[in-house]
Amino acid sequence: MSTLGKLLQLTTFGESHGPAIGGVLSGCPSNIVLDFDYIQHQLDRRKPGQSAIVTQRKELDQVQFLSGIFQGKTTGAPIGFLIPNNDQKSKDYDHLKDVYRPSHADFTYHKKYQHRDYRGGGRASARETANWVVAGGIAKHIIPEISIRSYVSAVGTIRTEKSFQELDLQKIDHSIVRCPDDDIADQMIEYIKQIRKEGDTIGGEITCVVENVPVGLGEPIFDKLHARLAHAMMSINAVKGFEYGVGFDAITKKGSQINDLFLPNMRTKTNFSGGIQGGISNGMPIYFKIAFKPVATLMQVQETIDQNNELTTFIGKGRHDPCVVSRAVPIVDAMTALVLADMTLYNRSQERIN
Repeated sequence: MSTLGKLLQLTTFGESHGPAIGGVLSGCPSNIVLDFDYIQHQLDRRKPGQSAIVTQRKELDQVQFLSGIFQGKTTGAPIGFLIPNNDQKSKDYDHLKDVYRPSHADFTYHKKYQHRDYRGGGRASARETANWVVAGGIAKHIIPEISIRSYVSAVGTIRTEKSFQELDLQKIDHSIVRCPDDDIADQMIEYIKQIRKEGDTIGGEITCVVENVPVGLGEPIFDKLHARLAHAMMSINAVKGFEYGVGFDAITKKGSQINDLFLPNMRTKTNFSGGIQGGISNGMPIYFKIAFKPVATLMQVQETIDQNNELTTFIGKGRHDPCVVSRAVPIVDAMTALVLADMTLYNRSQERIN
């Protein structure tokens, strides 16, 4: 299943160590003027080698558009694009040809398909997410009035205790860890550097805030807005959890504490619902959190099995992130944009029918 979306559909292809990755985005309306610098900037925020706390693989991640665009505007035809792979070091993975790495997709892919690309994880690699960032950048042009901003809210046990209303979200990119809480960001950076020296990895959390969302996005019963967002977020490599609004804290509350009471202007006094009620956006800000596990590749000796079911040991090689969250911020932005643009197009189609 390499396709996401219903009216705005993204189909992707490529492997981490193949000649290129890419995609086809179909269903995009015509006559949209694209800001190519904006799209490339989002790719630059995701690409490897951008700071001292991420993988040092050097990829230019320069997107090449092949179709669906003429004179800087979308034509309504499928938009094809390509991102060449420039810095593969496939020999770094030769020692994994017959070995199943713990907590990777090696075992499950091999058993399902009876064949696998062991170079950097092949199709299971997070390199694939560069395609999503390109498509998300285009999707954002369909919904320019909607503001989507994600930031790192936790690395391990280091967490900002400030809500998104208390933070200056214009400062997200002021820090290489993409946390707008300056003091906490410095602590996160030092901790990630320490983890890297230990040859280990650490997980983290990203918070996404979506504002200026119109009322009415979301399709009950099985296409609730939060369900579509959860599906998109849980498709991101290393994601282990999703919660929106009050989330899991709701189990400790009484209904009288978290009911969002209406005001005469059709807004609500509080927003424990996270901007979504009955699976449909209610006009309040949408906010949700995504939990990322530690990267499974460690620069430490680990026990595992090989393809003959024999016990063996191995140690990770190559270039890997000690913590993925700083590079995952633009991925979360992109996937959010794809979901909201898809549901916006559905609403427009219904309005035309009516």
